[in-house]
Amino acid sequence: MSSILLVTSSPRGSESLSNAIATELAEKFAAQTGGALVRRDLTETQLDHVDGTFTAAIRKPAADRTVEEAEAAAISDKLVAELMAADTIVIGTGLINFNIYSSLKTWIDHIARAGLTFSYTENGPVGLAKGKKAYLVLAAGGIYSSGPGAPLNHAEPYLKTVLGFLGIELVETVYVEGVAYGPEAAEKAVASAKAKVEELARAA
Repeated sequence: MSSILLVTSSPRGSESLSNAIATELAEKFAAQTGGALVRRDLTETQLDHVDGTFTAAIRKPAADRTVEEAEAAAISDKLVAELMAADTIVIGTGLINFNIYSSLKTWIDHIARAGLTFSYTENGPVGLAKGKKAYLVLAAGGIYSSGPGAPLNHAEPYLKTVLGFLGIELVETVYVEGVAYGPEAAEKAVASAKAKVEELARAA
């Protein structure tokens, strides 16, 4: 059975458009494919930023870790397992200061693990999470998918770079943008995103 991993990161809860659209997309994939849906809400999962204990832990075999190192690595190991078990990954984030939420960046720091999600070879790094497809849901007050704001959008290029590094090269993006331009613009943005969700779900 297929598995869908939903990662949401907005602290705005039920008011968040990135949370809502990403959840809708993941749930439609699960319904369409009969796959299991694993939810990882990064506001509920308070991940620690990378520190010296964590970096020491991930450089050692599990049997050689101290108690503190084992605790530091445990949640990272779980997050890696969720990622590697998934066939489809849906990631939701708002564009904050032209990039992703810090909680999502910390999740990336926990799942980008040498020897687990990528490996170093004589020919350079190789992603180990191949064969998966990822969907990004990006919400923004302005327009950043194209036009004058596009050079300020560091979220989509960054996420695609990281996912590609891990071996996930099939990445599609759903934008919910321009929502700060008034109620009518926000309504159109949500409708456009929902139409894209329906299109992607039918193709699953």
